[in-house]
Amino acid sequence: MRIDIVTIFPATVEAVFREGVVRRAINRDLINVQVHDLRDYTDDRHRSVDDAPYGGGPGMVLKYEPIFRAIDAIRGVAGQPDCVVLTSPQGKRFGHVDAERLSRLSRFVVICGRYEGVDERVREGLVTEELSIGDYVLTGGELPAMVIVDAVARLVPGVVGDAQSIESESFVRGLLDFPQYTRPAKVRALQVPETLLSGHHQRISRWRKREAVRRTLDRRPDLLAQASLDDEERAILQELLTGREKETR
Repeated sequence: MRIDIVTIFPATVEAVFREGVVRRAINRDLINVQVHDLRDYTDDRHRSVDDAPYGGGPGMVLKYEPIFRAIDAIRGVAGQPDCVVLTSPQGKRFGHVDAERLSRLSRFVVICGRYEGVDERVREGLVTEELSIGDYVLTGGELPAMVIVDAVARLVPGVVGDAQSIESESFVRGLLDFPQYTRPAKVRALQVPETLLSGHHQRISRWRKREAVRRTLDRRPDLLAQASLDDEERAILQELLTGREKETR
């Protein structure tokens, strides 16, 4: 997989990919991340990438010419990307489903939004989708781009060593993860649940399912509407809901 990132702060983006899982994936040629400085595609001595908006108003807008040139240059080297993503607060909320979808592509481009946005012709002529990582405004699209690339890269086969760990993670099936513990069994007055110390795999499995369902019901009940639950998890959910109904009577 090849991912091209277009930004006016390439050093910021590159720094994140110098360590960790993504760096190991790059070193193993599982993914190819290329960061492009948008200022390299300007044609004036000031390397200007922004301008005042037509009609007036506060702030500046990213110009379309450097972005078009950057995408043309990427196409010339790597061919037509499968999609061109713009990070934008106006975009669709990025989620696990989007990460899975992007991880199945051969190549895609991420354009980092900035200032008051981009010239609308970038959206009309280049961008295939806009993505947001939340309902808040950041100083630029670099952090969202890095979040998207990190989430996508770890789903590429071979990037994460234990594939089972990905399958059991939060949001994969619509459930939050169950509580995790490690040694020692007791820290001050805090004790690891006895079930996890029992060595009884069936009891441990049911405890983990129950805790995952309970935690999701407590913290993110909205996820349960579309969660992919097995028969045991559905029974646990019904049991929890029934118990709470009785408590409120």
